[in-house]
Amino acid sequence: MSTSNAHAQWKGTIKEGRGTMSFTGFEGAYTFGSRFEDGKGTNPEELVGAAHAGCYSMYLSLLLTEEGLNPESIETKAQVTIGKDDSGPHITEIKLDCKVKCQGLDESKLKKLAEITKEKCPVSRLYAGGTAKISAEAHLVK
Repeated sequence: MSTSNAHAQWKGTIKEGRGTMSFTGFEGAYTFGSRFEDGKGTNPEELVGAAHAGCYSMYLSLLLTEEGLNPESIETKAQVTIGKDDSGPHITEIKLDCKVKCQGLDESKLKKLAEITKEKCPVSRLYAGGTAKISAEAHLVK
């Protein structure tokens, strides 16, 4: 199997500090404001969402291919919500919304494969049993 690498650096206090996160082909700045308010920049939750959306799309493609189908496109958007409880901040919910264009695929088969994908894609499995509620919806597009 492969190993992927990413890097993050933070300088300063939690509210006044600044950081950068990077991985192959991406580098983004983040701050307290971009993470917990509506400030400019990225945040770790966006990267979690991108990773989950990418993983979900690829895994669904695998299942469709195993069914003998040839998906034209799979577009997944992720909405990651961070909240806070007595133990501190944590991801409370990840909502995936997927649009699939695939000849020969019907809604019933898509719903079944989408549910399997939600349970078995590696990023979903990473969060299984955690505090985040993961939901996924998949829709055929013409």
